[in-house]
Amino acid sequence: MQEAPAMLSLHVHEPPHPLAGHLAMGSPRGAPEVLAVDSRRVLRAGRPWLPVMGEFHFSRYPADEWREELLKIRAGGVDLVATYLFWNQHEEQRGSFRFDGSLDVRRFVGLCADLDLAVAMRIGPWSHGECRRGGFPDWLDGAECSPRTDDPAYLDLVGRYYARIAHELRGLSHDHGGPVVSVQVENELYDQPGHLATLRRMAEEAGISAPLWTATAWGAAQIPPDELLPLYGGYPEAFWEDAHPGWTREMRRHYFFTPIRDDHAIGADLRPTAPTGGPENSPDDRRYPYATCELGGGMAVAYHRRPLVPEPDVTALALTKLGSGSAWQGYYLYHGCSQRLDHAVPNQESHATDYPNDLPSVTYDFQAPLGEFGQVRPSFHALRLQHLFLRDSGADLADMPLCLPDNVPDGLDDRQTLRWSVRADGSRGSGFLFVNNHQPHEPLPDHEGAQFRVELAGRTLTVPDEPVTVPSGAHFVWPLGYEVGRGIRLAWAAAQPVTRLEIGGTPTAVFAATAGVTPRLLLPAGVEIEGPAQVGNRPDGTLVTVPAPGTDALLTVRGPHGPVTLLVLNERQAPQVNRMHLWGRDRLVLCDDVVLADGADMRIHTTADSVDVSLLPAPDALTGPGLAGPAADGAFTRWTLGRTGPQPHDPVVTCVRADAVAAPARTGGAHGRASAPLDADFERASVHRITVPPDVFDDDGEVLLRVRYTGDVARAYIGGRLVADHFWYGPDWEIGLRRFAAGAVRHGVELRLLPLAPASRVYVDASASDGLKAARAGTSLDAVSLVPLRRISLLARGAGHD
Repeated sequence: MQEAPAMLSLHVHEPPHPLAGHLAMGSPRGAPEVLAVDSRRVLRAGRPWLPVMGEFHFSRYPADEWREELLKIRAGGVDLVATYLFWNQHEEQRGSFRFDGSLDVRRFVGLCADLDLAVAMRIGPWSHGECRRGGFPDWLDGAECSPRTDDPAYLDLVGRYYARIAHELRGLSHDHGGPVVSVQVENELYDQPGHLATLRRMAEEAGISAPLWTATAWGAAQIPPDELLPLYGGYPEAFWEDAHPGWTREMRRHYFFTPIRDDHAIGADLRPTAPTGGPENSPDDRRYPYATCELGGGMAVAYHRRPLVPEPDVTALALTKLGSGSAWQGYYLYHGCSQRLDHAVPNQESHATDYPNDLPSVTYDFQAPLGEFGQVRPSFHALRLQHLFLRDSGADLADMPLCLPDNVPDGLDDRQTLRWSVRADGSRGSGFLFVNNHQPHEPLPDHEGAQFRVELAGRTLTVPDEPVTVPSGAHFVWPLGYEVGRGIRLAWAAAQPVTRLEIGGTPTAVFAATAGVTPRLLLPAGVEIEGPAQVGNRPDGTLVTVPAPGTDALLTVRGPHGPVTLLVLNERQAPQVNRMHLWGRDRLVLCDDVVLADGADMRIHTTADSVDVSLLPAPDALTGPGLAGPAADGAFTRWTLGRTGPQPHDPVVTCVRADAVAAPARTGGAHGRASAPLDADFERASVHRITVPPDVFDDDGEVLLRVRYTGDVARAYIGGRLVADHFWYGPDWEIGLRRFAAGAVRHGVELRLLPLAPASRVYVDASASDGLKAARAGTSLDAVSLVPLRRISLLARGAGHD
């Protein structure tokens, strides 16, 4: 338990006006909607826009599933989809371009447009993304050119590729009414700003058009001044580190509030020399907004290093970046995927392609909020809470610079000083207070007696009115000078703002309780409060305490211009909250599972036997399979969906061969890290055959083969074809079978497991160390189940429409 100082203080200074007109980008006059950027924020139609960007690689996912997955991405609060183009996928054979099937970028971008999702294209030519040779085609080796330079022979090849990309994207730029708002050239190129400028010029000359042009800037990358926006990143962990025990040290930085944008750790093992100076010695950040494209939505698993990234590691990092001044939240990956298997050579990076790390042949799940087969992870729901806040308040936040307190942590190893910041607009007297008391691996202590003093617009705010304990692991944002509707402005709230909407014609502000803190709000003096709250009149306003937050905690606040309502949900309900436009109006939806709005259809994806869904305001009636209700749920109306359709199966498992021989310990790559077993090694694996009954596919949703095993690595084959693979790191292995349904029924699924060679040096999280130890002794198939995912459509009936 760490006792906080009596008062944590911060003074908000008036920020300088943003620098504008210096960046060589933005929409031309006459564009359907002008997109611009200055030194502080992106502006859309003259209003600040704080994009929430999620990476999803269309070419690594079946095209017939794109639309449903994009609906999930949108439901998670993402409004900008980033995607790579991998040159070796589109021009595997020199001069022969492919943009068909799951390589059809035009179709993918068109679907994004249909769903009102903007698009950020990362066109390369070197893209990385753990794709073989960074996406360079193998034939480039014999092309007698110097890649990633202004060598005319190389530029000629790139120019032809860019011309074909331009053909596919014709008419899809934001400035032509399409969804493409930005284009990134190259990736992780540190020392050739002139080449980056050349690539932008070539792309534009080829006909690739976008209002914004970007480049990755981590590692003190040299970016051509004012021609490309520098984009940054930050991850909870790093698979590209050596297999040393414990946390990757530099990743600690991302759990502190700081003006430092750079990260010298990302991709450091690909650089021949380390950047000079520290990450704080970045280019002149006063010229550019703080924008990110690779905040870790999770982390990939390499053979030698297999990090485990739980939900709070993702959400605390994301929130800390917001509290540090981020004006563009970009996640990598937001949606997992699979390496392509239809090429002449493996498409993943590995020691065989001179990469320092061996990656799985197939899986690129990344432990992302949406998994390799569309699985919905806890981080999806927890991040959505932040994204609802950004959808509601992002335009204000984007205009608010970072303010740090008087007492800040004194280094990466300081675990005692409470981490907090404020982003505020002193002229308007409004802002947001951010607190992060979580970091991976090394828990931070509880902080007793925490109370924040913020000097804002000539007024001193003491938040909350009495000291509280900030529990270990808590991370949150509280509002300052926040308008809840009809001119009623609270001075502060010790609760997280979620969204504001009209319900029944009355402005409604929704808040979520913070872990371990009773919600308290300071409203103007003289307002009347009705509802389940304790009310105290003070000289500086009306103090409202909500002792039992939840669906019952709906308060009416009556001011001089009419009533507003405040809804304060509890901690458990916070990650259930959705705000969706359904049946003619905006509604709040509470559900543990993912909920999609698709026209008149509200669709729920679930593996559970029973699902509760609560709506506010509720339609007169809902119809759907297995539906029971309605029933009162505080201010909401709840319906329960029982199971219909396929049941979970315990499939027939046949052990074909129990004995397994570990692959010999090998190392490879420039850093001599442990190498994954080779194809031939799996001839000596233990073998298990899973019989898949045809009725498991009776519904139209995914079917997950969930596998728990003891071993080092595993592969799944259907009809002799490799379809999935796994480096063991703790969680159950999940394989989506829908895309292989016919073969899975006909042939079953064959699992091959290998133990770990005693001499192999492999890292797993400390929580999984016993399992890795067991993997050195042998293999076993410990549990197998088939889990159908239901897609349940609900329709409104009767009234309830606007």
